[in-house]
Amino acid sequence: MLGVCYYPEHWPRERWAEDARRMRELGLTYVRIGEFAWSCLEPEPGLFDWAWLDEAIETLGQAGLKVVLGTPTATPPKWLIDRHPEILAVDPMGRVRGFGSRRHYSFSSRVYREEARRIVTLLAQRYGQNPHVAGWQTDNEYGCHETTRSYGPEDLRAFRLWLQARYSQIEALNKAWGNVFWSMTYRSFGEIDLPHQTVTEANPAHWLEFYRFSSEQVASFNRMQVEILRAHSPGRFILHNFMGYTPDFDHFKLAQDLDIAGWDSYPLGFTDMDVLPCTAEEKLRYARTGHPDMAAFHHDLYRGVKPRWWVMEQQPGPVNWAHHNPSPAPGMVRLWTWEALAHGAEVVSYFRWRQFPQAQEQFHAGLNRPDFQPDVGFFEAQQVALELQKLGPLPPSSPAPVALVFDYEADWVYRIQPQGRAFVYRDLVWNFYKALRQLGLDVDFVPPGAGLEPYRLVVVPSLPMVSEAALEAFRNFPGPLVWGPRSGSKTEFLSIPPTLPPGPLQDLLPLKVTRVESLRPGLAEPVRWNGQDWPAGVWREWVESGLEPTARFADGRGAIFQHEQRHYLAFWPSQDFLQSYLGAIAHRQGLPTRPLAEGLRLRRRGDWVFAFNYSAQPQTAPAPQGARFVLGSPTLAPYNFCIWKEG
Repeated sequence: MLGVCYYPEHWPRERWAEDARRMRELGLTYVRIGEFAWSCLEPEPGLFDWAWLDEAIETLGQAGLKVVLGTPTATPPKWLIDRHPEILAVDPMGRVRGFGSRRHYSFSSRVYREEARRIVTLLAQRYGQNPHVAGWQTDNEYGCHETTRSYGPEDLRAFRLWLQARYSQIEALNKAWGNVFWSMTYRSFGEIDLPHQTVTEANPAHWLEFYRFSSEQVASFNRMQVEILRAHSPGRFILHNFMGYTPDFDHFKLAQDLDIAGWDSYPLGFTDMDVLPCTAEEKLRYARTGHPDMAAFHHDLYRGVKPRWWVMEQQPGPVNWAHHNPSPAPGMVRLWTWEALAHGAEVVSYFRWRQFPQAQEQFHAGLNRPDFQPDVGFFEAQQVALELQKLGPLPPSSPAPVALVFDYEADWVYRIQPQGRAFVYRDLVWNFYKALRQLGLDVDFVPPGAGLEPYRLVVVPSLPMVSEAALEAFRNFPGPLVWGPRSGSKTEFLSIPPTLPPGPLQDLLPLKVTRVESLRPGLAEPVRWNGQDWPAGVWREWVESGLEPTARFADGRGAIFQHEQRHYLAFWPSQDFLQSYLGAIAHRQGLPTRPLAEGLRLRRRGDWVFAFNYSAQPQTAPAPQGARFVLGSPTLAPYNFCIWKEG
C-alpha cells in the first residue's frame, strides 16, 4: 500500500477535505500527521487546542484514509525550553544546542521525560480509540543531526547511575577498564566524568560504555512512549521512522518494543552526502538515481531490524539538505517505490503531500507544488497505485539465501579505536553488501546471535566482540561462514582477549592473530588467491596457525584461512575480491549467481523476480527464455524495471 506525510497545520482548513479526496483518488491509504505539532496542540503551558487535530483526523478518516499519528516529542515548544533550559542537549565541545530547529533535547533530561510522558499520555487518551487512527509513530528520526549523545549535567548524572547499576562496585569498573593505566583509578562512581574533552584520547572502555549508555537512553525513552500508547490505544500498531545509516544507537534493541520498523528513504541525498561511501565518479553517474545499492542496503537492514517494515518517507523530488540537490531522473520515484515493495515493504509513504513555501524545508519537493498543483512525483506515485491495483496482492517475502551479520556495537568499537583512519565498519559492510548484490544475490541483515538456520551462506564483515549467543549460532550453522578482519579481537570491555584474537572464535578456527597493521592510502599488500593478485589496503593481520593458508600475502604470510566450511580473511577485502571469493563459495553451494551489468540489480519476492535499471542506458533483464512477465519486458529502458515469475 501507499501513503503520504501530511501537515494539516500548514494549510488552510478549507483545503483539508479537498486534499483528503485527492489522496484517495491518487490511491493512497495511510497518512502520517502530527509529529511536529506540539506548539499547535499546546500553545501555552496547560492550554490545549485539540479542535484542529480532531477535525483533521475526522476529515482524513471520512475520506477513507487511515491515520498514523505521530507523537510530537521531536520538537519541544519554546515555552517549555524557556521554563526548563536543562532540557537542551550539550555537544561534545560543551556547547548547549539551542532552540530553533528540531531534536533539541537530551534523552537523559528528567524534566523532558516527564513532559514527553505528559503530552504522549494526553494524545493517547484522546485519540487512542479513534476509529480513524490505525497506528502511531513515536517521535521522529531518533539520532538525526547527531543527537543520540549529549554531554551535559543531566547526561553525567544519568551515566553515573547507569554505571553504578552495571558494575555495583567501583573496584569492578576499575578492573574492567584497566584504570591502573595512566593513574585513572576512581574511588567512587561520583568521580567519573563523561569521556570528552580529555587532553588526548580517553580510555576506550570509558567511551564504549558511554556509547552503550546513550543507546539505552534512546531505547528507554522510546519504550516509555510505547508503553503509554499500548495502554491507551490497544490494537494499533506502533512504529518509528529510522534514518539512513545512523549507527549511534542499537536499532535492533530499540525495535524490540515496536511492531513495525519504518525508515526514511532519500537515495539522492544519501548518495551525495556519503551516508554510505560513494566515489566521485559514482556520485556523478548516479546523481539523479542514487547509488543502486543505497536504498536496497537500508531496505534489507530495516527488514532485519523488524520483519514488518515500511518506508515512512520516500523522496518524491529534490530535497533541501544535501550538498547538491538535483531532480530525480524521470521514472525514479516509481522505481524506488517498487524497489521497496520488492524488498518486502508493507507500505511506501511519500514525503510529503505538498511542498511548504516557508521555513527550513521550502526547497524540499512534495507530491504537490506550493501552488496546489501536482508535481512530477504525483504522477509517478499515481502510476504505481494503478499498477498495484492491476496486479493485486504481491507474493509473500521469504528469507534470502545469504545472511549478513550486522552489529551496531562493532561500529562503535571502530569509531572509538580504529587503529587506522580508513578502518570504518560501515565501509567494510558496504563492500560485502555490494559484492553480494553485484552477484545477483538477495541478502538478509541479522544481528549477532540470531538463528542462521534458514541461510545457505553467512558473511560477517567484522565482529570484534563475540557473545556466547553469537558463538553458538556460528557453531550450529553447517554451511559456509566467512569472517572479515578483527573478528573476535576484543572483549566486552574493549581489551585484547587473553588468548589473542580471534578470541572465542578459536573454538571454531584454530588460528591466532599476533600482530596487526593499518596501511595508509597507496600502501597495498597484494594477496595471492586463485592464481591472481588482489590489492589489499587499509588493514592486514599476522596469523599463526597449523592450518595451511588458502591465500598468502606477497611476503608469504597467510591471508586467508579455512577450516571445514569456516573462512577467515586476515585483511581488508575489496568489493572486487569479495565478488570473486563469495561468488566461488556460492557456486559450490549451488546458489545461482549472475554477475550483473553496472546499474542493474535484482530482487526476489516470493516467485517474482524484479530487475531494476539504474543506468542511463537500456539493459536486458537476465530473465530465462520464455519467462512470463508480470510487469514490463526483458528490455529495460533507463530508470525502469520489470517483474517476471520464477519456475
